[in-house]
Amino acid sequence: MSDETKPGLKSPLRRKLLMGMAALPAIAMLPRPSFADVPATSAVNTTGLAVTDSEVTVGILHSVTGTMAISETGSVEAEKLAIEQINAAGGVLGRKIKFIQEDGASDWPTFAEKAKKLLVNDKCAAVMGCWTSASRKAVLPVFEQYNGMLYYPTFYEGLEQSKNVIYTGQEATQQIIAGLDWVNKTKGAKSFYLLGSDYIWPRTSNKIARKHIENHLQGCKVVGEEYFPLGSTQFNSVINKIKLTKPDVIYAIIVGGSNVAFYKQLKAAGIDLSKQTLLTISVTEDEIDGIGGENIAGAYACMKYFQSLDNANNKAFVPAFKKMWGEKTVIGDVTQAAYLGPWLWKLTVEKAGSFDIDKVAAASPGVEFKGAPEGYVRIHENHHLWSKTRVGRAKADGQYELIYETADLVEPDPFPKGYQ
Repeated sequence: MSDETKPGLKSPLRRKLLMGMAALPAIAMLPRPSFADVPATSAVNTTGLAVTDSEVTVGILHSVTGTMAISETGSVEAEKLAIEQINAAGGVLGRKIKFIQEDGASDWPTFAEKAKKLLVNDKCAAVMGCWTSASRKAVLPVFEQYNGMLYYPTFYEGLEQSKNVIYTGQEATQQIIAGLDWVNKTKGAKSFYLLGSDYIWPRTSNKIARKHIENHLQGCKVVGEEYFPLGSTQFNSVINKIKLTKPDVIYAIIVGGSNVAFYKQLKAAGIDLSKQTLLTISVTEDEIDGIGGENIAGAYACMKYFQSLDNANNKAFVPAFKKMWGEKTVIGDVTQAAYLGPWLWKLTVEKAGSFDIDKVAAASPGVEFKGAPEGYVRIHENHHLWSKTRVGRAKADGQYELIYETADLVEPDPFPKGYQ
């Protein structure tokens, strides 16, 4: 960790952040606790976590190298911003957050190895991490064996629940099913071509999508389904099949750097996304930054957050993010969900009055974050978040225009009946 990013150091970056406090969410402006308010370490840390009288250590575990770096770098940036803001507002139970960052390197066994290090060697009180479901599945047994707490930021397929994970992204009913209902109703879509990267999340998500299309959307069918290894750059064969089958909707769950090649090749093949409906649940503004807005303009995305959201929390969050990471940075759905992790952990620890994992897990249901850039969120008893479903349309400038949002928060249901 460089001096520029160490919490608590009065570096130029820190001074810059503190000068910009007016741009922070309202919750970050909470008064600092007085020394007398800080509980004794022996009272709040009974299980040997890395907690001192003045600091608490957490882990950050994402891919900053390899094919997933295009997607996960924003998560790292958001988590560091949240930690800076929390520290500027007095920390957690009067303690500043120190972080140890590890690189999963887009490799699932590496994620498991680094997770064990953070829990066993570093004794982190919480870990903010992972992106792909493959990496989450790799670390889950580690978190459960060593009783750690993971804050996982990515929209995912559902079909999972753990005492040791808080899922800050959406699960299938909030994204996959809701998005398919929207495109069927508003576009009259009847035929779908399913695409995905070849690992757990896209395959399981498309399995859910196929069941919904064939069993719940009247007169609808899947006309094709194909998968590609992570890092693939050759899509011309499937693009030719799409041109032949002429589906109403291309349903794309391609992740990481492969998106750059896929959307550029779509455009080069003459597929106009202002005429051919494409619905993705994997391309956020972070990926568009690499794809190029001109190559994906017209495509739709179903997520819970877009950088362009017009609310007070987001109007504070976006400038604070850009102040820390540069005016040219963009913020996607998973980046925002990653930002929620440190805040939800802070709020839960303070509700529990303890850093102990069992107490934090038990206190999590009902914890609400009113300063979330996406709007108000709340942790469900199943450790997922109540959140809204939104659809955006990609623009040439790399941003999404909000097209649709649910009026109310959607209750998370990670085990929907009939989709398993």
